[in-house]
Amino acid sequence: MVTENKVLSGKILIVDDEPDNIALLRQTLQGVGYTSLRSTEDPREVVGVFEEFKPDLILLDLNMPHMDGFQVMNKLKEVDPDSSALILILTAYQDNKTRLRALESGAQEFLTKPIDLAELICRIQIMLEVKNLRSEISKFGKEDFPVLGKSPGMVRLKQIIQTIANSNTDVLLFGETGTGKDLVASCLHNLSDRRDKNFVAINCGAIPETIIESELFGHEEGAFTGANSCRIGKFEYADGGTVFLDEIESLPLDLQVKFLRVLQERSLERLGSNKLRPIDVRVIAATKVDLKEASDKGRFRQDLYYRLNVVQIALPPLRERKEDISLLFQHFVLQACSRHNLPLPSISTGLINQLNSNNWEGNIRELKNEAEKYVLGMGLGLADLTNDKNKDSLNTMETNSSLTLTERMNIFEKKIIEEEFLRHKGNIKNTHAALGIPRQTLVDKMKKYSIDKKDFR
Repeated sequence: MVTENKVLSGKILIVDDEPDNIALLRQTLQGVGYTSLRSTEDPREVVGVFEEFKPDLILLDLNMPHMDGFQVMNKLKEVDPDSSALILILTAYQDNKTRLRALESGAQEFLTKPIDLAELICRIQIMLEVKNLRSEISKFGKEDFPVLGKSPGMVRLKQIIQTIANSNTDVLLFGETGTGKDLVASCLHNLSDRRDKNFVAINCGAIPETIIESELFGHEEGAFTGANSCRIGKFEYADGGTVFLDEIESLPLDLQVKFLRVLQERSLERLGSNKLRPIDVRVIAATKVDLKEASDKGRFRQDLYYRLNVVQIALPPLRERKEDISLLFQHFVLQACSRHNLPLPSISTGLINQLNSNNWEGNIRELKNEAEKYVLGMGLGLADLTNDKNKDSLNTMETNSSLTLTERMNIFEKKIIEEEFLRHKGNIKNTHAALGIPRQTLVDKMKKYSIDKKDFR
């Protein structure tokens, strides 16, 4: 969310032949926290400024003397075909042909003049967040470091992972369902010297008690009815690598004794055998329950709990890392677009507000599902986020097909403003800051939509 009095990262180049437009854009961008700005009125100077300034994003007018915006984009491609700079077109042209040509020429976004400054700020923020997200993914590698997030809790988590990844210490992961325990386990393996060996994931709660011992430790031929041949278990298969035991609290009590012995001696006996077989594995266990409490109540062996609890990593629920919701949602949207070969949908401030307002009981898994639905055009399934008044507005917009585009946009804009007033209890200062628009703009829109701040206190 764009807020006032906060320095925002991102180098922005403004290219427009109208000095008044440049002045307005600079004032607007500086007002919300962007400090690294350059501008030029002469499109012939763009290449030189581009090479010196190396912008992250270019605000580019199309209709200019000497060189139009299309020629500017072609020149930039010639100078640096691999540039990661994003281009947002600002133009008075409204026809689809011009829009399509601009996007095909290398622009990522297209806004029609007169520019809605609030929408412009939102688009810029989203574009730069996506760019930074791609940079973060590329920095760590999708396979080696899939744990994304910039909140204090996630920064600490990454530090812990990098500190202990290359040790042989067993690890206990604790976190609610959907917080990404499997990703952390995989990350610990991929950053360790064991990365070239097997990573074997086992969900203890999904294996029937009658076969779980055989699944984990293997069996000899004839060990039980139907055991027609010798079979190694998951631990032997992971020799030299890592075993990830999810839902460790579901492990039967009698099997916990054997598991404890494996942890202590690093050897096992197959079912039906008396021979000890040495194994070299790192064990990462995960749970969503308090194992100390479970052991105190006799539902989990206390000695096994203390043996596992050498290094415990607690994964924060998504509701405690609000700063990461936008980043993660955009990451999942990018993944879904790639998977389904679909274009990247626009992500508005209102949408981000909805995401931030949700409780996310299903954590990252639920957020990923919402991103998938959004890419597929199914909208968000977060029906509990709006009050009845806003729901009525949305229903009106969805059911009355006779409404013009402007009328529908007005309904949606009113809904977003009312949501922010509700969130900030009618406080105008906090609301216009959260929306990323000047105070007077908010006051004007309140008059336009007959919004009374007293209704939200």
